[in-house]
Amino acid sequence: MSNNNQDIIVESKKRTSLNPVITSIYTADPSAHVWSDGKIYIYASHDMDPARGCDLMDRYHVFSSQDMVNWVDEGEILSSDDVAWGRPEGGFMWAPDCAYKNGTYYFYYPHPSDSNWNDSWKIGVATSKKPASDFTDQGYIPGLGGFALIDPCVLVDEDDRAYMYYGGGSTCLGGELNEDMLSLKNGMTEMEGLEDFHEAAWVFKRNGLYYLTYADNLEDNNRMRYATSENPLGPWMYRGIFLEPTGCSTTHGSVVEFKDQWYLFYHNQSISGEGNLRSVCIDYLEFNEDGTIKPVIQTKEGVSSIGTTPEVNPYLKTYPAADCMVFGGAEIQTLESGQQVVSHLQTEGSYVLFNNIEGGEGGRASIELHYATSERLAKVNLYVNDKDYSLLNALSTGGAQQFSGRTNITVNVLPGAINTLRITGGHGEISIIQMTISPLVD
Repeated sequence: MSNNNQDIIVESKKRTSLNPVITSIYTADPSAHVWSDGKIYIYASHDMDPARGCDLMDRYHVFSSQDMVNWVDEGEILSSDDVAWGRPEGGFMWAPDCAYKNGTYYFYYPHPSDSNWNDSWKIGVATSKKPASDFTDQGYIPGLGGFALIDPCVLVDEDDRAYMYYGGGSTCLGGELNEDMLSLKNGMTEMEGLEDFHEAAWVFKRNGLYYLTYADNLEDNNRMRYATSENPLGPWMYRGIFLEPTGCSTTHGSVVEFKDQWYLFYHNQSISGEGNLRSVCIDYLEFNEDGTIKPVIQTKEGVSSIGTTPEVNPYLKTYPAADCMVFGGAEIQTLESGQQVVSHLQTEGSYVLFNNIEGGEGGRASIELHYATSERLAKVNLYVNDKDYSLLNALSTGGAQQFSGRTNITVNVLPGAINTLRITGGHGEISIIQMTISPLVD
């Protein structure tokens, strides 16, 4: 797969999910789950932009969908600032997973506890009664951690017993969790039978057979391999490679069934061209009659809609570009159609302000910018009530006056019409025609 997709176009209405499927911010290491509400959720790591290697990964976001095509950013659920026991410098919030048991969602994530990060990994746990908000850190699982031991995965089996898998540095471990989901029953043992294991363990079950997928050690271009077993803790029988390199120096994926169709979630670097700025993708996963996995075909189209297309949020409020104030070289320009847009945001130091934005009852709200750009990749900084939500990507719309572009992120807002949004340019040519805000209702 090429990592130089020069023809990425953002459409206002997607016919398929497209790959990458999440484009506004950089996401990687997707762990996908289907919960009892009928939605599918992605728990992903977040590559902060601009990158500084892997150490700035932080601010986990969750994404949900009813139809596999339209994905909702549910917002940030945990950051290194929330981890009292963690590395004092923050960052290093690597590949997570989530599990559900006894009415509680358990979010598992690797994080170092010391400045000597690679020797002090632990597996933290945050919990919530909701799948995508209100998570509170509960500390880390005792007895786990050390050099390069990362990438937790948790399987809650049909008999309600739960198993944790994790590993890095060519070691994969597995063990059963206690009923509290916060401690181990009998410790961890090495998973036997895996060939060329590197990291990114993921375990799922199909037709009574357990599958363990993982990334291998192919230098600078990992592939995904898998093994099977009749026991959740092995021993495992190696089965082969089912995902070839994605054009990214790492690979990490998850497999899930949604509405009778199986999918592979993975990441590549086709938007950024940088291995530390990755993006989640989805393609179909199919099985042979004997249960072996067919090689996954990587596509730009992604997958087709399945299930229910979400309705427009009834609480959505639109703010046209004419409502904002412009500074530092940004201008309000009137198009031939009579519509007004903000232009010249590519100028360093240019920015716009939207004041008195309605936040409803406060809490989570999706901020979406409607834009046009002829550049392959432009970016803007978004500040909400002076909090920096990092760079948002703005992919090409095919022309400087084709306003089909959408970039969005879910943020926290204050109740009432007292919120301020600042959009800062200087990261490529872009014009904005309007901004919308949609409060998220639990």
